[in-house]
Amino acid sequence: MYLRFSLAIALAAVLLAGCGHKKHARRTPAPPAPAPSSVPKLGHTETGVASWYGHPYHGRAAANGEIYDMEKLTAAHRTLPFDTWLRVVNLGNSKSVEVRIIDRGPFVEGRVIDLSHAAARAIDMIGPGTTRVRIEVIRSPEFVPPAVFAVQVGAFRDRANAERLRAAMQSRYGSARLVRRSGNPDLWRVLVGSETTEEGAHGLAERIRKESVEKSAAFVVRVDSV
Repeated sequence: MYLRFSLAIALAAVLLAGCGHKKHARRTPAPPAPAPSSVPKLGHTETGVASWYGHPYHGRAAANGEIYDMEKLTAAHRTLPFDTWLRVVNLGNSKSVEVRIIDRGPFVEGRVIDLSHAAARAIDMIGPGTTRVRIEVIRSPEFVPPAVFAVQVGAFRDRANAERLRAAMQSRYGSARLVRRSGNPDLWRVLVGSETTEEGAHGLAERIRKESVEKSAAFVVRVDSV
């Protein structure tokens, strides 16, 4: 009887020790999730004009920091996160190619993507230079940092002209900056605003289109820091 009583006490002590251990267990907090609007959805599509770029950007740093090789299957997009994979379909001949986003652009109104030379060759658009395409997100990046979006209202080879527009935009909308796009010659882009969501930037772009003479050049871009 005494032996059974002692065993019961010992068992209870073990169980209590286990519960105490679980009570003080610590969990490593999960990293904060990126804003939903900054994460590309699988199957998201856009339709518009594609262009391609090679020299003088070949061998230079792309916007994500890696060296741009025009013979690799890569592309530039204004807002999609780096390392997003897209399927690009030439609507004129139904040829398709899969590309990875590493750069920013095109900085011309009405265009949706800038393809590498290799990607453009794969869908037979080298000769025409531009063509209508449909792009579809087929793979999202593993990590998407918090995004900041702005509105591009102009791009100039002459920095003085860019600075005049920047000053006017800052006076009217409170925030504007110049961003240099290295080339031959360099291109000075004028960006307005600093929005945490793409929707907010589209709202600002619509306001600029309604209120300023630069309305035709206002489109949303992602602002990256690498």
